[in-house]
Amino acid sequence: MLCERCGQNPATMHITRVINGQKTEMNLCTQCAQELGHTFNFSPQLTFQNLLKGLMGHDVLGDFGISGGNVGVTKRCPVCGLTENQFINSGFLGCSQCYETFKDRVEQALRKIHGSTEHRGKFPAKTGGKIKILREIENLKKALNEAVSKEEFEKAAELRDKIKELEASLKE
Repeated sequence: MLCERCGQNPATMHITRVINGQKTEMNLCTQCAQELGHTFNFSPQLTFQNLLKGLMGHDVLGDFGISGGNVGVTKRCPVCGLTENQFINSGFLGCSQCYETFKDRVEQALRKIHGSTEHRGKFPAKTGGKIKILREIENLKKALNEAVSKEEFEKAAELRDKIKELEASLKE
């Protein structure tokens, strides 16, 4: 098939436009497509950096001429000087303080990937029961502290009793 614009070169692109409900289609050669501003550079399609940018709401598609999100973020690590944009572009944090500095963004990405900021994997058959009970005790202790801080003492007493029951079952 030849280019519908110049009629000389083989068509390498098929472009479909829908404007106000009117659909138009064109088959163009690379040169005509470039002249009309239809260039596409899709390599590399998926990189770790693009994944991070997408998870953190940054301009992933900026390279393709499609506007995205939070361009120009200037959060900076006070120890090593790494900026948030540098972290997202490289995929690496600069120092241990970066984990604190970019904590909210790292947690946001983890929630999108895992649905939680805590690892919830499978348990070994032999020790799985104990691990589940320990995890439940940990969650109950957090709920207990929250209930005490809200002065919900009846709820706190119930939680305390559940914790004692689970701790007793561990000793058995």
